[in-house]
Amino acid sequence: MAELNTESGGDKGGKVRSKKSNAKVDLTAMVDLAFLLITFFMLTTSLSKPQAMNLGLPDKGDEKTKTDDIKVDQKRTMTILLGDDNKIKWFHGLLEAPEPNGKPTDATYGKNGIRKELVKRVKSVAEYCAAKPGSKPGDGLIVIIKPSKKSTYRNIVDILDEMAITDVPTYAIVNDFTPEEKKLIEEK
Repeated sequence: MAELNTESGGDKGGKVRSKKSNAKVDLTAMVDLAFLLITFFMLTTSLSKPQAMNLGLPDKGDEKTKTDDIKVDQKRTMTILLGDDNKIKWFHGLLEAPEPNGKPTDATYGKNGIRKELVKRVKSVAEYCAAKPGSKPGDGLIVIIKPSKKSTYRNIVDILDEMAITDVPTYAIVNDFTPEEKKLIEEK
């Protein structure tokens, strides 16, 4: 380590002075220790992992494959229409022939809004499927989410959160509206 020599070069006035030793502190060990501690904490710290929701997306394919229409029991389907200004309309079954207590209804986000209906429908459809002969263990409510062009990204994220909270087994995002559904979501 380098030293700084602070001794004066000559005698002044013939006085003899006693030499004092300079006090030195060697900081090399402290710097090494600081770097070792920084390295240790950097390597042992776990960084926060981003939270993501698993989505089933279709396979990428250049050729368009023609699939047959899948027939699903209307008692298992619930459709949620997302409009502008955080507007939600939902119905259970078909729009033309909704299930009992499943007519098109306005809702809001949150536990007293669409979540309450989802919880009720998940339970009732699970009971229906369990009592139905020939049903599979994975059968349950199917939710079709239809965001309009005026709905926001936040609306889609909020409704996907509701799907995760209420444990809806199957849901899909569809951007295809029938003319009746367009009228329903656009009415004030």
